[in-house]
Amino acid sequence: MSVLTDEQLERFAERAPVYDRENRFFTEDFEELRDSGYLLMAVPTELGGLGYTLAEVCKEERRLARRAPATALATNMHVYWTGLAADLWRQGDKSCQWILEEAAAGEVFAAGHGEGGNDFPLMLSTTRAEKVDGGYKFYGHKIFGSLSPVWTRLGIHGMDMSDPDNPMIVHGFLPRDSEGYTIKETWDVLGMRATRSDDTILDGAFVPDANIPRVVPAGLAGADNFVLGVFGWAEPTFSNMYLGIAERAVELAVASAHKRTSIGLGGKAMAYHPGVQYAIAEMQLELEAITAHADRIADDWSNGVDYGMAWPMKLVAAKYRVTEGARKIVDTALDLSGGSGMFKGSELERLYRDVRCGGFHPANSTLAHEIVGKSALGILDAEPRFG
Repeated sequence: MSVLTDEQLERFAERAPVYDRENRFFTEDFEELRDSGYLLMAVPTELGGLGYTLAEVCKEERRLARRAPATALATNMHVYWTGLAADLWRQGDKSCQWILEEAAAGEVFAAGHGEGGNDFPLMLSTTRAEKVDGGYKFYGHKIFGSLSPVWTRLGIHGMDMSDPDNPMIVHGFLPRDSEGYTIKETWDVLGMRATRSDDTILDGAFVPDANIPRVVPAGLAGADNFVLGVFGWAEPTFSNMYLGIAERAVELAVASAHKRTSIGLGGKAMAYHPGVQYAIAEMQLELEAITAHADRIADDWSNGVDYGMAWPMKLVAAKYRVTEGARKIVDTALDLSGGSGMFKGSELERLYRDVRCGGFHPANSTLAHEIVGKSALGILDAEPRFG
């Protein structure tokens, strides 16, 4: 059963261009999503949620992304934390049960992992983590901080270099009422504008031990079920954000082909033009391929398929292939628009900008190729990273 009604999706679709044009947070959408139970999709039913698997969550997020991509992308940052915690909980690891309980009580989780100069996300960090009585203090500059206006728990990580020979990555959740951090409003970007993913400056921000779920070795040596689970939920859900955009682009292109007419075709619709038919076919062929890829990875993760050390490769490969395919589809849809898609206010113009953000989410093209190449060569866990 779907969480969101068609009527809700239409309201989100009506508000999406307004949020984009005004570069403001999707406040009304967020409140509707909260009230609907959407933020609790992945929380187990035993703990007050809907108990959705990753595959089920992906399908819901894809529906939302078709009509309001930025709304879907931003709220996904909360959903994937609850999904990771739910997976661990079902495996018997109760270290993140508090995340599920707090989410059920109304807390909003967000992702604050982006860092300038760090091309190995989660595994390394330019942020310094310092052990103090009762927890850790963090010093650093986080970028692409999701849900900046509404989060109450910001997922962050930093590097503890107190033992230079054994650097550790500290994963924590910063409470909103903590001291030692500042949100810097920097979000004025090409696409996905309504996410309001502003910067977060950490200057001794304190995270109590109770909110530190993991302290693990730096690099791939620290990729335990928690770290892998972040990618396990983030990569497939990112994929479905952009798959939703691709679906909508095909829908718009088909509608345009039937609406636009050609004097060269005797006034008939452009749908009867062989070139348009070929282009629509190319879009649909790409959509079939990336849909199958996205669905397979989400299903395999949900069903506990054991790919072992091949999981990182499979996760980033799916996200890379889907986001690249979605961009190709939207580009073709814009070409078929006859120029109308270029105008501000056109849905295609907005989708054209939104779809470009897919390549910036981890893993980007460079890291994806590194992980896939090393996996194929059997040297993914080789240290140092380059050697």
